[in-house]
Amino acid sequence: MCAAPLFVEVAAPARTRFGPIRRFTEIDSTNRYLLDEARAGAPEGTVAVADYQSAGRGRLGRRWEAPPGSNLLVSVLLRPSLALDELHLCTVAVALAAAVACERGAGVASDLKWPNDLMVGDRKLGGILAEAIPAAAPEHGAVVPGAVVVGLGLNVGWPPPDGAANTTPDVAPAAPPTVFATPATSIRREAGVAPEPLAVLGLILEELEGRLVDLADGEGRRRLTSEYRRRCVTVGKTVRVSIPDEVFTGTATDITAEGHLIVDVGTCLRTVAAGDVVHLRHPG
Repeated sequence: MCAAPLFVEVAAPARTRFGPIRRFTEIDSTNRYLLDEARAGAPEGTVAVADYQSAGRGRLGRRWEAPPGSNLLVSVLLRPSLALDELHLCTVAVALAAAVACERGAGVASDLKWPNDLMVGDRKLGGILAEAIPAAAPEHGAVVPGAVVVGLGLNVGWPPPDGAANTTPDVAPAAPPTVFATPATSIRREAGVAPEPLAVLGLILEELEGRLVDLADGEGRRRLTSEYRRRCVTVGKTVRVSIPDEVFTGTATDITAEGHLIVDVGTCLRTVAAGDVVHLRHPG
């Protein structure tokens, strides 16, 4: 049996629900770790952050690589009281918190691409992967509430500006980054300097606290979706949507109160709760 990965605990922002924050030098996946912790009864607000993930992944199983210590790789355990069709609002809350934190901490303004990306122009600054587990009854008899683990990969120091060398201290060279159709950017590339990933995390958790308060009531959820709609660059775009067993194109027209995407396909309006969305320069 493999030993559990070692971590150290770091301080959480004051007046927030977050903590413990467990920092790993290396782990396979912060999402996987917190899903296991959630099943064992860990409280809302538990955070796992890693310098390097050996099996980090994004949506649709996509891999993501960067030099150890260069970027923010973090997952947060939430236990929201939401209907199943509202769970995407957890992604919305984290995306908004991350976008505002990048502005506060480094002056980097980003847009949000539905369902889970932070973008600067046509370059990806970060991505989010949310995974939910249902309520369960452990052997000792106490019911463990359902949970949502929201993982964020935010490019802080990597990739570097065009033509710049990687100056991240004391790290081995990274494996070649996975190539996606969407090019990547980073806070360092956009602002010229990179803050410490843990400093960015502190700002994100500060911003997330208020948005989790909003998640708890209907009026607050309407504020969240309104804020998200203003930042979402997918609205108004011609898009190609891939869902299980189907691909279709149309014009993204709105975001619902649940955080779902409305797409006008010409003959009707379709509501997309989950799927892969590509912005198209021209219809087709």
